[in-house]
Amino acid sequence: MPINIPDNLPAAAVLKEENIFVMDQTRAIHQDIRPQRIVILNIMPVKHTTETHLLRLLSNTPLQIEIDLIHPKNHTSKNTSIEHLQTFYKTFDQVRDHKYDGLIITGAPLGFINFEDITYWKELKEIMDWSESHVTSTLYLCWGAQAALYHFYGIEKKLLQKKMFGVFKHRVLDRKIPLVRGFDDLFPAPHSRYMHIEREDVFKVKELQIIAESDVAGIYILGTRDGKKIFVTGHSEYDPNTLRDEYERDIAKGMDTQLPVNYFPEDDPSKLPMVQWRSHAVLLYTNWLNYYVYQVTPFKLEEE
Repeated sequence: MPINIPDNLPAAAVLKEENIFVMDQTRAIHQDIRPQRIVILNIMPVKHTTETHLLRLLSNTPLQIEIDLIHPKNHTSKNTSIEHLQTFYKTFDQVRDHKYDGLIITGAPLGFINFEDITYWKELKEIMDWSESHVTSTLYLCWGAQAALYHFYGIEKKLLQKKMFGVFKHRVLDRKIPLVRGFDDLFPAPHSRYMHIEREDVFKVKELQIIAESDVAGIYILGTRDGKKIFVTGHSEYDPNTLRDEYERDIAKGMDTQLPVNYFPEDDPSKLPMVQWRSHAVLLYTNWLNYYVYQVTPFKLEEE
């Protein structure tokens, strides 16, 4: 089934070029089917890039997916035009009275800033608390995962000695957990962060369980035992060139940035990177939508 996104969203052209079945809202309203309603809080700087990353993965399912995009109302974006936001995005105030099958909260390049010092921290906390009663399951990504773990459980992010940057191998800790059903014994995923979550802090919270981790990159996936909150510390949604673009951006700024690990062939940045994580990424999002959203969400959301 297709993914249903706003008419004329720039990501639609990219996805159609990739032969992904995209249905705009005008056509979708004529189908007699109850779509899964997913709201995405996009706090990444270049919003259209993240839109494409996430919509690509959400499209690989038999379900029809209906998307709402929201952004913090108390933050002025420097990298996304006001026209784009006004056309395709809503604010939390516009969706707070609705219920959703799923919520995704993205990462953000805010690792060195204290949570309380972020301009939209109060609004973000309100959205996270709202999700407890208005969303079936929430997927928190990278910095979004760190923010949620801090807000709900007081788990502090910790500074790494150097940036966790590259593609790392991970292992599943419990194959009975539906989120990782079908995963290989070892599977790769990209990371790009300066902070991490320590295992000892997670073990103190009985509600949490570590689902997958890496000997090098540490915890990758963890979640609550009821599946209402899933935390992913890496970036399985990244496309082939995202780490390269980050590396080139940092070099252009004069930063002392190391090469992404296990990314460029022969560690040669002049060579095109090879994607190693695509199948795992698709499976992660498909499993989340199937086992944590579709199979447990009420048929009539507003009557829950």
